[in-house]
Amino acid sequence: MWFVDQAQITVKAGDGGRGCSALAQPPYTRYPFPDGGDGGDGGDVTLLTDPNLATLLDFHFRHEFAAQRGTHGGSNRKTGKRGQDCLIRLPVGTVIRDAEKGNILQDMSRPAEKVLIAKGGRGGLGNATAKEATDGRRGQIRQLILELKLIADVGIVGFPNAGKSSLLCRISTARPAIGAYPFTTRFPVLGVVRMDAERSFVVCDIPGLIEGAHQGRGLGIEFLRHIERTRLLIHLVDMAAVDQRDPVDAYAHINQELIAYGQGVASKPQVVVANKIDLPEAQANLGRFSQAYGHLKVWPISCVTAQGIAEMLQGLWQALSMTKPSANV
Repeated sequence: MWFVDQAQITVKAGDGGRGCSALAQPPYTRYPFPDGGDGGDGGDVTLLTDPNLATLLDFHFRHEFAAQRGTHGGSNRKTGKRGQDCLIRLPVGTVIRDAEKGNILQDMSRPAEKVLIAKGGRGGLGNATAKEATDGRRGQIRQLILELKLIADVGIVGFPNAGKSSLLCRISTARPAIGAYPFTTRFPVLGVVRMDAERSFVVCDIPGLIEGAHQGRGLGIEFLRHIERTRLLIHLVDMAAVDQRDPVDAYAHINQELIAYGQGVASKPQVVVANKIDLPEAQANLGRFSQAYGHLKVWPISCVTAQGIAEMLQGLWQALSMTKPSANV
């Protein structure tokens, strides 16, 4: 799957049709009189969220969208036909920005949400309505930036190779790529975790963060926006330090990146999960970690053996039930 979460497009509403200038002189009339009809209105450009879409991939290949112009008015007071609207379907969670000013025009976070983004021009007046026929007005033209922010209950953050994809695979039906090398995950992946027949929630795994991610290093900065809407975060730590990254420092560095990124992600509740607890090195590191962060509740797990997964999920559900849905959703 090719994941695209940003695109820039141009939308143009239809121009209004020209009004008609015509004279009629039926039999037995002494003087001709104006009977030109009005032009038709131009079509509008409308945005609609579609739950079946998960990426902005379509806009990677097509950048211009236009509604039809209204047809011109005719004699005998015939009004021109209104131009056909242009409907653009977007994934739920797409933020619409004005490309020139940068301001947010609409945050489309609900299914089947419909927004008029460019208004069609009014049709011109025929000389049956006005003294002189007029041209139709031009439809709006807008440059838009589309920015997709996935909607999930829980976001997983951590350094590359911490085991985020393995955790998502273990607790949900998602099957992300898993590999023993950095940045195996190159785009966000959603998975549904089902606790039982009545309880479920959505988890988002984003590509691993590295130091300096908030400045554009690595892949994380491109996808941090996807955890802006989450209710809480799983902060996954490689407690065995397989990549020679000290778990105590790793935890602090990830939090520093979240603070530097802003947008309120650092203030979200965190469930701290210590992965790879089945490895001998993890036990000693867990003791040091607990001493350094004695105020934290840490859930030790192993994505390989499933040790501690059930207990962690119960704790995650309890934490999730105590949080309110994000204000951005």
